[in-house]
Amino acid sequence: MTLTSSMPLLTILGIIPLIGALVVCVAPERLARVISLAFSVVTLLGTLFLWANFDTAPERQQFQFEEVYPWIPQWGVSYAVGIDGMALAMIVMAAILVPICLLAAWEDVPFSGGRRHRGYFAWMLVLETMMIGVFAATDVFLFYVFFEVMLVPVYFLINNYGGENRGPAALKFLLFSLAGGLVMLAAVIAVFFQGAGGPQGFLVANLTGLQMSPLTENLLFLGFFIAFAVKAPMWPVHTWLPDAAAASRPATAVLLVGVLDKVGTYGMIRFCLQMFPNASEWATPAILALALVSIVYGAVLAIGSTDMMRLIAYTSVSHFGFIVLGIFAVTSMSVSGSVLYMLNHGFSTAALFLLAGMLIYRHDSKDVRDYGGWQRVTPLLAGSFLIAGLSGMALPGLGAFVSEFLVMMGTFQRYPIVAAISSVGIVLAATYILVLYMRVFTGPAPGGRLVENDGVVSYDDPRFEAHGRDAQGHDAGGAQTPVGGAHAARDTGTVSTDTMAREETSASVGVDTLERPRPLRGQVPDLIGREKLVVIPLIALFLVLGFYPRVALDVINPAVTQTLHLVGVTDPAPTAGAQNGSVK
Repeated sequence: MTLTSSMPLLTILGIIPLIGALVVCVAPERLARVISLAFSVVTLLGTLFLWANFDTAPERQQFQFEEVYPWIPQWGVSYAVGIDGMALAMIVMAAILVPICLLAAWEDVPFSGGRRHRGYFAWMLVLETMMIGVFAATDVFLFYVFFEVMLVPVYFLINNYGGENRGPAALKFLLFSLAGGLVMLAAVIAVFFQGAGGPQGFLVANLTGLQMSPLTENLLFLGFFIAFAVKAPMWPVHTWLPDAAAASRPATAVLLVGVLDKVGTYGMIRFCLQMFPNASEWATPAILALALVSIVYGAVLAIGSTDMMRLIAYTSVSHFGFIVLGIFAVTSMSVSGSVLYMLNHGFSTAALFLLAGMLIYRHDSKDVRDYGGWQRVTPLLAGSFLIAGLSGMALPGLGAFVSEFLVMMGTFQRYPIVAAISSVGIVLAATYILVLYMRVFTGPAPGGRLVENDGVVSYDDPRFEAHGRDAQGHDAGGAQTPVGGAHAARDTGTVSTDTMAREETSASVGVDTLERPRPLRGQVPDLIGREKLVVIPLIALFLVLGFYPRVALDVINPAVTQTLHLVGVTDPAPTAGAQNGSVK
């Protein structure tokens, strides 16, 4: 018996961040960030251990590292966890993004002498436990528990630590998610009675291949699909996402859009396709139509948006349209492409949200019209943003290109007209990314506020006079506030006592200082050391997955093949040059 087969590795992996959250809650406030980062790194190392020991042989059983223990045997509920290649990819993505987000959020919540600072980082660790659990669950009822409980940390991260309109946005997110979850709960209970029952009646394996009447299967499919469409999100149940993303801290938005939304598309593969194959085929025309609408609608809204955070959220609506398209095209190439798309989207969206957050910290505005010419001021930040944007628009050589190409090619095998229509989204993606970059980083600054003296570009904001500051950008007391407010100032060690006091006071009552415009003057800092540590791993992942996608596809492909075998679907007859429908 090997170590990997004798130890409950997935349970240990899920408990580590939860223990970290408890330690953060009782630790001294100034150690909360370091402790949370340490526990998240340990979790990441654990997931990499799973990846290194994962068996990619196609003849393996569906799930590895399985643990099955009775939980509520009278109801057929088990504590059952296990992973295939798709689940492993999602867990590794989450484990990579959490420490990156913690590092990016280092200065999000100032020290307040209370629980507010500790709570922010503790909730992020609790969320990591929920994310691992929801992707690892192989009992349908356990999956539903994680699916609903993970709403709690997200709600508090938005409502307690978000910006303007955080309360309504958090409530809207919660209501949409709960509504979808209640529909799924009815389907979860109903599908149990379609199976054999018993102490392990909710196991996915025991609910696969059931014989049901067409009407029953269609209704159960819709119960699961509606919940996953809300989570994904797809048009027309996407409206909670832009509000939630705009009101969230950038790190929270990353975990919300980059990881949590993948639960919806992952669930479509794991439960909708696998448990209800006939109903999936019945619903495919309508779902493909919704996916096409999502692709175009999200991209058009992104082009017209002036709020940077909402714009990035709208791009995700478009990207999720591609992912759903690949899933319900149901070819090995399209489904593998969709899973890889989930992975690449998580990293590219993380980079966009976090880099946008760094801009907002420096200028205290989410409105793209307030920017212009910033590539002269912050060239590293501008270059990083451009790379992240090019990854989002699937430039060859970056990871998203491979996944989008696989989705398009796999869809074309079965639905060539649908694939042709979806290509409009590629053109629109180039438009919203390049227009955003042009507005923010090129051209003159609004009002001509970029000033160059002796080769040093500074930012000059005429609003100083209106806010009681003199021509040198000093407060009445003579202390100068560095560009970027207290966040940037802390990193350069030049924050004034008055500025720090104002931010601490406002944070302690839940007011987001980033939403209050502060006039800026002086030399704007480019990416600092901590921010470089956030950006460099993401860019490295773009390149690795762009030039060597096999590192992920070798894990994903066998899982997709097994799932499609359980569904009973084979690829269309190959054209010249295709071999076995495999993706390498």
